[in-house]
Amino acid sequence: MSTSRPLRVGLVGYGSAGRGIHAPLLVRAGLHVAAVATANPERVAQVGDEHPDAQVVPDLEALLEVGGLDLVVLASPSGAHAEQAERVVEAGLPIVVDKPLATDASAALEVVDAARRAGVPLTVFMNRRFDPEHAALVRVRDEGLVGEIWRAEHRWDRWRPVPKQRWREQVPATEGGGLLLDLQSHLVDQAVVLHGRVLTVYAELEVRTTVAEDDTFLACRHESGVVTHLMASAVNGAPGPRARVAGSAGAFVIGRQHDDVGSFREFDNEGEHVGWVVRGDEREPGPVVTRADQADFYRAVAAALSSDDPQGRMPVDPLDAVHVMAVIDAARTSARAGRVVDVMTPGEAP
Repeated sequence: MSTSRPLRVGLVGYGSAGRGIHAPLLVRAGLHVAAVATANPERVAQVGDEHPDAQVVPDLEALLEVGGLDLVVLASPSGAHAEQAERVVEAGLPIVVDKPLATDASAALEVVDAARRAGVPLTVFMNRRFDPEHAALVRVRDEGLVGEIWRAEHRWDRWRPVPKQRWREQVPATEGGGLLLDLQSHLVDQAVVLHGRVLTVYAELEVRTTVAEDDTFLACRHESGVVTHLMASAVNGAPGPRARVAGSAGAFVIGRQHDDVGSFREFDNEGEHVGWVVRGDEREPGPVVTRADQADFYRAVAAALSSDDPQGRMPVDPLDAVHVMAVIDAARTSARAGRVVDVMTPGEAP
C-alpha cells in the first residue's frame, strides 16, 4: 500500500454517524473520503457539497466496485454490520466497523474469524477511548489518585422524552436498536479497558419511549475485583455525573462528557483539568489532559495499514468488541431472569 498519498476511504452510510462523526474525523486525520455509499437523495446532495470529489454510489456492493480503495468504513445501521463486514472481508479490503461489531457475541466472533482467515485487517470504532474523560480516568487509575479503586460508576444520560426519529429509536434490538447496543457498548468497553474483563453482570433493562431499551443499568464485576455500575438512559431528566470512581483515598468525579450536556455543573472541567478529586468537603482539580483527539483513532488505523503488522497495530483489537458483546448478551439474560449471570465470551475457554 502506498504511503505517498492519503489513504482512500470508502464510507458506507452518511447519516448521523457517517456524516456527523466518521467523515470529519477521517478528514482531520488526513485520510481521503474517496467514495460514499448512500441512496438517500438528501445525503447524496450533502456528500456533493462536503466532499465534492467523492464518488457517490447507492450501496455497499457498488462501493466495492470503486477502484483504488484502501479502507472501508461501515457507518451503517448496527443490524447490518456483521453481514456487511463479512462482505468487505470477502472483497479483501481493510475495514473499520462502527460499534457494535454485531448484535450478539457469536455473530461478532464470526466476523473476526472470517477476517483472520482471509488475512484482512479489521478494527472496531471505539472512538470514546480517545476522549479526554477516558484519558483522565486512565491517569486516575495508573497514578493512584484515589488509592485502591473499589467501585466505579459510569453514566451516559440524556433527557429525550420525545424520541428522535431515527432507525436507532425505531427498530428492535435484534436489528441494532436501543441504548444497550449504542451507548452501553461504549461504557462497557471503557470499563473493560480501565478495570479488566467482566466476569459477571446483573442488569435492569427498560423500554419506556422507544422500540428497544432506552433506560439501562449494568452492574459488572471485573477480574480485577472492581465493580462497575454502568448506566445509559435517554429519559433521565438530570444527566450525569459522567463518572464517579470510589477508592481507598477518595473519589474522582466527572460532571459531564465534554461534548454532552450535564446537570452537575459544579463538577464541570476547569481549564485543561478533567474532573475533580473529592475527599468529603475537600476537592481539587483532576488530571491535566492536553491531548485527546478522536481523530487519533484514524491516524492509528493509517499507521497500522502502512506497518508490517497491520492487524496487530490496529487501535482496537476486534476481540475486545466480541467480549463487549458477550457482556451485553449476558446483560439481556440477566434482565430476563432477574439474577447475576456469568459472562461467557465465545471463542474463549470457560
